[in-house]
Amino acid sequence: MSFLVIGECVADIVRVPGAADVVHPGGSPANVAFGLARLGRETTLLTQLADDPAGRLVSGHLTGAGVRLALGGAPDRTPSAVVSLDEHGRAAYAFDIAWTLTAGEPPATPHPVRHVHLGSIAAVTAPGAAAVLALTERLRSAATVSYDPNVRPALMGERAAAVARVERCVALADLVKASDEDLAWLHPGEPAEAVAARWLDLGPAVVLVTRGGDGSLAVTREHTVTAAAPPVEVVDTVGAGDSFMSAVLDALAGRDRAGLAALGPAELAGLLAGAGAAAAVTVSRSGARPPDRAELDAALSSGWGGGRGRRGSE
Repeated sequence: MSFLVIGECVADIVRVPGAADVVHPGGSPANVAFGLARLGRETTLLTQLADDPAGRLVSGHLTGAGVRLALGGAPDRTPSAVVSLDEHGRAAYAFDIAWTLTAGEPPATPHPVRHVHLGSIAAVTAPGAAAVLALTERLRSAATVSYDPNVRPALMGERAAAVARVERCVALADLVKASDEDLAWLHPGEPAEAVAARWLDLGPAVVLVTRGGDGSLAVTREHTVTAAAPPVEVVDTVGAGDSFMSAVLDALAGRDRAGLAALGPAELAGLLAGAGAAAAVTVSRSGARPPDRAELDAALSSGWGGGRGRRGSE
């Protein structure tokens, strides 16, 4: 099957006190595309890149992993983000991003697109978001859809309007992945499970919530499943959620809407375990560097995917 990821590429300028800045290719949708390609999946990324040093860095990074690039217009400069890391490896972001995607026809792909992933800045930032949603709606009749809000508060504007934009994307999706930090900003004070349950009413079959060191959560209309985070020494958390997302999409490749709705507790627990192992590999090294197939298999065999819990209807 062929995956189409729609969204931004970003040059992440990683800044650590007392060290020189280091530039890494980034952007949440680009990271997901990169992670899928690393796992051997046929992946096209519809995005925007400038012909500048940062754009060439990002382009080489993606195509080197096997991602096919489809460009929907070229910005004046490649988007960038200053990523400031604290002493625990946690990231804070400051952005220089414009998103003006123009996409009428779906990009050419080697095989028919069977899954579309969208998220982050590109799905909610005008004027390009309108093209993202229109194309997703067009492809949705023949493809499943996933969405990761990957909230960036500095770019979201007024909260109520941002929630409305996010929930429009949720309603288009069959599978949604969000972090507990995303949900805390969108719906302050509400438990993650309550938000996930409400999002299910909008249309998705599955909502996943990542909780950093506290593990992850999967919610469907029939089941709620939790998984512990693998024990790992964190270098930084850049790209962890995107690695989690890539591993989820890899594990569910080929599932149609009925197949997603039919996921049972054991399958959900295995899904969280595998995605948690992928995220653990990523946080154990600098930058958004998700595992390839051999690294993910090694992580799972080492026990990183084994510490899971389960509860709910079974």
